Amino acid sequence: MPYAPYAPTRPRLHFTPLEGWLNDPNGLVFLDGEYHLFYQHYPHALVWGPMHWGHAVSCDLVHWEHLPIALSPDELGTIYSGSAVVDGANSAGFGDGALVAIFTHHRPGDEVQSLAFSTDKGRTWALDAANPVLVPPTPLADFRDPRVLWFEGPGGGHWVMALAAGQEIRFYTSPDLRRWSWASSFGAGHGSHAGTWECPELLFLPVDGGPEHRWVLAVSVTRGAPAGSSGLQYFVGDFDGERFSSSEPPATVRWADAGADFYAAQAWQHAPGGRKIWLAWMNNWAYARETPASTWRGMMSVPRELALTRDAAGLHLVQRLPAELTATWPTPRRLGGLIVAPGVRPLAEPGGETLLIEATLGLDDSTARRLGLHVCAGPDGAVTVGYDQTAGTLFVECPQRWRPMAPEALAQQVPLRPEEGLLRLQVLVDTASVEVFAGDGRVVLTNQVFPHPGHGGLALFAEGGNAAFPDIAVWVPGA
Repeated sequence: MPYAPYAPTRPRLHFTPLEGWLNDPNGLVFLDGEYHLFYQHYPHALVWGPMHWGHAVSCDLVHWEHLPIALSPDELGTIYSGSAVVDGANSAGFGDGALVAIFTHHRPGDEVQSLAFSTDKGRTWALDAANPVLVPPTPLADFRDPRVLWFEGPGGGHWVMALAAGQEIRFYTSPDLRRWSWASSFGAGHGSHAGTWECPELLFLPVDGGPEHRWVLAVSVTRGAPAGSSGLQYFVGDFDGERFSSSEPPATVRWADAGADFYAAQAWQHAPGGRKIWLAWMNNWAYARETPASTWRGMMSVPRELALTRDAAGLHLVQRLPAELTATWPTPRRLGGLIVAPGVRPLAEPGGETLLIEATLGLDDSTARRLGLHVCAGPDGAVTVGYDQTAGTLFVECPQRWRPMAPEALAQQVPLRPEEGLLRLQVLVDTASVEVFAGDGRVVLTNQVFPHPGHGGLALFAEGGNAAFPDIAVWVPGA
C-alpha cells in the first residue's frame, strides 16, 4: 500500500488555528502583558479562501488563547495582511492607547489600505468609517501588506508605512494613521526579483549586543528561495524615517532561512525590554494547499529573538530561540564524550515527537566525512541533520514519502564554517516540523515533515569514519 503522509496531531510549541486555513501572521503587538497574534484565516475550509483575521493572545509566546475572529470581509473586500500599533497619543482619534490595525482590503485587481480599531485590548473591533485611507493612483493587483511603525526623528516623530507593490517596497508617512504621503521606494536592482514581493518588515536591531544598531528590511518573495519557491530575503542598511538604503551591493541576496517553510515573518511591536521577536508562516506557496490536514491546515514557526552580528563578510541576521520556550521544561538529559563508529547509534530515552536537541559536533576530532543526527527516527526513516566536512556545508535531508508535495526541497544544504573545530546545533522537533539553528543563529533551516506516529526516535550517525560528539543535551517538554 502506498505511503500516505500523515495529517499531524497538533504541535505543542507552534501555533495552529482551531479549524480551517491559516497563513501569514498579522498585527503582532504586545499590550498590557499580552502578545497578540492575528493571522490570515479562512475558517470555513482547509484551503485558502476569503480572508479574515484570526486572533489569539499569549502571556509567554508558548501557550495561546484563541479569541473570536477579529476582522471579516465586508463591502470593501476581503481582509489581507497588515500590522497593528498601539496609538498611545491618540493620533487617529480612536481613543488613548487604542489598538489600531492597518490592513489591505482586497478585491480582484484592486487593493487599498484600511483601518480598524479596538478600545478593549483587541477583544472587539470596529472599522474606520473613512476607509480606505490609502488608495493607489491607479488600481493595482499587488499593493498590500502594510507594515506600520512609529519613527522618532530629531525633529519629532511620525508614522511610517512600508507597503509591498509588485517588486518594490513603497514607504509612506503620516501624522495620524489616516493621511498618508508617499516618501520613497526601494527595490529596483536590489536582491532577488524571482517573484512578487510581499509582507515587508522593518526592524531596528542591535549589533553583537552593543550600542550599535542598524535597520533591516525583510521582504517575502513568492518564488526563487534557496529550497524552492517562496521564502524571505532581507537587506541591512539605514532608514531616515522616509528612505531605506541598503549598505550592500545591489546584487547581494540574503535569505533569512535556508529551509523550505518560512514566509511572511513579522515581529511584535512594543515587546518588553525592546526585544525584537518574530515568527513566520511555516509553509510554502508552492504546496501549501497540499499539506496533509484533517481539521486545520497551517502553522506558525516558533518565535525567534532577533539581532545582527558582524564578521569579515559584513552584517548578518541572527535568530535565536527565546528563553520562554524552555522556561518551564524539566532539566535536560546530558550526554557527552561520545565517539560514534561508522554507522548509526540510536540513543536511549528521552525521545518523543516534541523535543529540543543541542548537540556539539567535534569536527577536528572526527574522521567522518558526514556526521550528525537522525531525528523523527522510526521504522519508515528519519530526518537527517548533519555536517559534510568535505563540502563545508550544513545539510538537512528528509524522506520523500514525508514530503511528496515538494521533492525539490528534500535535500537542503548551506555553507557554514565551524568555530574552533566545533559545530553547535539546536534542533527543535515538534510533531510536524524540524527547525535547525546553527552558528549561534546565523544559519536556520525550517521545514515541515509529515511522518506517521511513532517516529520519535533520536540517533547519531557517522559516514566514512568516526564522529566525535563532545556534548549533547535533550529537552522534553513537561506535561
